[in-house]
Amino acid sequence: MTSTLSTSPSFLPTPSIEPPQPPFSGNGDPSSLIRHDLPDIDQTELLSVSWNQDYGCFAAGTSRGFRIYNCQPFKETFRRDLKSGGFKIVEMLFRCNILALVGGGSNSQYPPNKVIIWDDHQSRCIGEFAFRSDVRAVKLRRDRIVVVLEHKIYVYSFMDLKLLHQIETLANPRGLCCLSHHANTSVLACPGLHRGQVRVEHFGLNVMKLINAHDSHIACLTLTLDGLLLATASTRGTLVRIFNTMDGTRLQEVRRGVDRADIYSIALSPNVQWLAVSSDKGTVHIFNLRVRVFGEDSSSQPSSVQGPALFHQNSSTSLDSLISPSTGANPGSSLSFMRGVLPKYFSSEWSFAQFHLPEDTQFIAAFGSQNTVIVVGMDASFYRCSFDPVHGGEMIQQEYVRFLKTDSRPR
Repeated sequence: MTSTLSTSPSFLPTPSIEPPQPPFSGNGDPSSLIRHDLPDIDQTELLSVSWNQDYGCFAAGTSRGFRIYNCQPFKETFRRDLKSGGFKIVEMLFRCNILALVGGGSNSQYPPNKVIIWDDHQSRCIGEFAFRSDVRAVKLRRDRIVVVLEHKIYVYSFMDLKLLHQIETLANPRGLCCLSHHANTSVLACPGLHRGQVRVEHFGLNVMKLINAHDSHIACLTLTLDGLLLATASTRGTLVRIFNTMDGTRLQEVRRGVDRADIYSIALSPNVQWLAVSSDKGTVHIFNLRVRVFGEDSSSQPSSVQGPALFHQNSSTSLDSLISPSTGANPGSSLSFMRGVLPKYFSSEWSFAQFHLPEDTQFIAAFGSQNTVIVVGMDASFYRCSFDPVHGGEMIQQEYVRFLKTDSRPR
């Protein structure tokens, strides 16, 4: 494994492209990025889709390069079309011009075992990491670069690319790993060394916690923005469990279904009130979380600063304070008084709202504003749908776009 802080010339061609514009900030207009007038290239293959850290944008890695899309309003804000191949991993850093790129596709000249840190404002590579095996995932936060291989995770400083941590994992072909994104917490979650186990690193506190989350292998996991709550699903795909990452306590369990399913994504709303799950069954399920947030009334507080009320991170002695009284919003929760009698099947809570999609297409879901869910599919589809926060039920589709076929670029 090697890493370099590069000052080499730009590796992506720039001739027919307007000069780069200044990077946009998290509060800026993403349309201020480079605007291309290159025509769509026929038979462009979609290789990957991934959200940025605040779910306001997503990146599409293609066989011809990559594209960045803004979610609300939906539009393409940025693209690079290449003749020399594409990227299977495109990881954004919030809404700035720094991207992590990993090559992919049958005709790509960019190797799948190398991570390129690309500054599109300067149109050049500012760093790269090469490994002996293929890169499975890359995760970014403002001070860290995390590279996930099948059996190992490397954590680097963003400032000087120095290696800070190495973490051994069980075989991790999906590249499972997630980070917190609040400035005052530095949390990483990944598979442990045993089946069904999740390893949680609280780097700022120098604390590591092992959570035995499931009996089967971990299939999907996610953290709240502050890293204090963890949601997991296994390869069985029937249950999603929510844990306190400080002491490993299981706080809630929700049920996607009774049949085995491949879980594609888990999303937690910023105010920790809702959880969304997508799977190969063609349904996005929304669950009502019963984990308290600061201020009690999540609707009256800025969602971006809320987190679970861990009471100075000592919830092991006060679990009742972490879990809100059941409101009955998720079907099944009204049976909680019989939990000592009914089998486990009945004690887990069922979904509150649902949205139906084509089966066997991989979709990743996230929460938008005002009780909306945004969904992006590997068939190059974008959906926005809304749910009733009181009555739930079937969600209402508000928007649908085929983003590789529609010219949604700003003019």
